[in-house]
Amino acid sequence: MSIGLLSACGKQGTGGSTEGAKATPTPTKKADPTPTTKPTEAPKVMDGEITVITREDGSGTRGAFVELVGLQEKTADGKKIDRTWDKAEVKNGTNLVITAVENNKRAIGYISLGSLSDRVKAIKVDGIEPTVENILAGQYKIARPFNIATKGEPDAATQDFINYILSTEGQAVVKDNNLIPIKDPKAFTSTKPTGTINVSGSSSVGPVMEKLKEAYGKINAGVEIKLNVTDSSSGMKDAADGTSHIGMASRELKDSEIANGLTPTVIATDGIVV
Repeated sequence: MSIGLLSACGKQGTGGSTEGAKATPTPTKKADPTPTTKPTEAPKVMDGEITVITREDGSGTRGAFVELVGLQEKTADGKKIDRTWDKAEVKNGTNLVITAVENNKRAIGYISLGSLSDRVKAIKVDGIEPTVENILAGQYKIARPFNIATKGEPDAATQDFINYILSTEGQAVVKDNNLIPIKDPKAFTSTKPTGTINVSGSSSVGPVMEKLKEAYGKINAGVEIKLNVTDSSSGMKDAADGTSHIGMASRELKDSEIANGLTPTVIATDGIVV
């Protein structure tokens, strides 16, 4: 901030004479001493291009992300168009996105909140941190459901496992994995069936499903659960054609998937972090 220095002039007598008038010294103001503290330096701007990381086609996380942040457009005939930057690096799976960002300080990508670890750092969106509390409060907007899907009437083993996932005990596992549980879960009592359950699909749902599988196995060791982590679209296809008993999707099911006979069940709500 600049300071203006003003000086007072001596009063001049009639006819231009200054006789009899005392000279008035011009007051001066000392300049403020030079500050001893250094001004705050602006943050350094990182040189180089930003590497944009995205998920593959078929990823539920990608589908939910482009829709929630406005990268999806609809044509006049209702077709959805993904406007993800065509030069973005495509990674087939959550862990590959994490690894790519971890190894490149100029990279940015998006993953499930439930998969976030200290390997990478999440940023604020619109000034809001991606936390369970902020999602519940409606402040962090980039959130989507985790779904499982079945076709027809599940067999006894599959139904027992689903009952566990939706129970108080199963939802405690969901919460422990930084996800938002469903409302009003009930206590679980296993019917102790035996058999094998094939589960496939989303790499975002995969980590919590692995934990649910382990926890259920401690209650009922008579069921073997085989988990195949791919992507949401593949999981829905597997459930529809009978390859899997349960498909996993990190998004809402598409109309075409429901038309194929799939029944979705929400098991948790998850945020997408950038």
